Amino acid sequence: MGAAKLTRFLRILLAAGMACGVFGSVGGSIARPLNIVFVNPGKSGEVYWDMVAQTMQAAGRKLDAHVEVLTSERNHRTMQELGFGVVVRPDKPDFLILSNEESAAVPILEAAEAAGVKTLLLSNTLIGEDAVRLGPPRQKLKTWLGDITTDLQTAGARMANALITAARAEKWQSADGKIHILGIGGDETTPASIARNAGLTLAVDAASDVVVDRMLFANWTKSEAERVTANYLSWAARKQIRPAGIWAGNDPMALGALRATIAAGLVPGENIQVVGLNWSEDALREIKAGRMLLTDGGHFLLGGWSVVLLRDYADGCDFAAVSPRVEVKTSAITRDNLASVADLIKTRAFDRIDFARFRAKAWRCGQYDFSLDALISSLPVAEGVAD
Repeated sequence: MGAAKLTRFLRILLAAGMACGVFGSVGGSIARPLNIVFVNPGKSGEVYWDMVAQTMQAAGRKLDAHVEVLTSERNHRTMQELGFGVVVRPDKPDFLILSNEESAAVPILEAAEAAGVKTLLLSNTLIGEDAVRLGPPRQKLKTWLGDITTDLQTAGARMANALITAARAEKWQSADGKIHILGIGGDETTPASIARNAGLTLAVDAASDVVVDRMLFANWTKSEAERVTANYLSWAARKQIRPAGIWAGNDPMALGALRATIAAGLVPGENIQVVGLNWSEDALREIKAGRMLLTDGGHFLLGGWSVVLLRDYADGCDFAAVSPRVEVKTSAITRDNLASVADLIKTRAFDRIDFARFRAKAWRCGQYDFSLDALISSLPVAEGVAD
């Protein structure tokens, strides 16, 4: 082949590769800036949802994506109004990220479909009748690209098993020979809560020597968890039941439970164990002090991972090549691995994370490693232990 023909052939190959997204991978060039809107279902100052938004914006800074955050203040009507407002904008965003808290995102998804706005569900996806009626992503709603969620059932089971293992080791059985646990869930309707609660049930059903005395709900809050824990401990004392552990569906509820146990004269970490979920700074402090056994989680990083997915999608490397539904595994932080991520969480310096490293390789679109080990290896320096 002559030099001129070879040059022309290489140009055609390069153009075809770029059109197919072959060269748009980790370390590759980014096609164009993106505009992303995230309708945050949480409250301003709510640690988990603040961290979701912060990781999302940190990833955006690394991946040339502007992320606008609209906060609904835990008001589902406000969340819908904000979502509707986005899809009718004259200058529409490239992507809209929603969380299907209590199924409130469904009307927004349908409005986005009519307006041609591409959407991604984060943390909570469609359940029940909505899932049956609308089917999977990209079926009836073509602009619903998919969802990114966490395996919270496994997290809930891991939390319960940690309590059970600790109680067995310490021989914290009650007079009936059983290990007695209090379960505190966030709510009874949100998919993320249902999955965590199912994990608790799964672990307890597999342990014949364990009983959940009460499964109470505290609306994800510290104050309500403190109240329901105090009531449970008072009941247990009257029934001469020795409580061995408290399983809480998030860290604020675990912290409320801690306050109630201390007020009742118990010593968390010495004669009762408490577990939570969120990787919050306050929980890490309690783990370091020995008052909490573990906090599961890392799922606030779904914010950052969602931007990775959308950046790849925009550059021609569609995550749906594997599945439009991306499930991320959570991990437990205990005193053993606390030092690896404590400073990152304490300072919320999420710009330390090299989000570009997590992009899919062009020949492996849809294949991601969002594990704790991968996160730790992406940090530029060793993290210290939070004070």
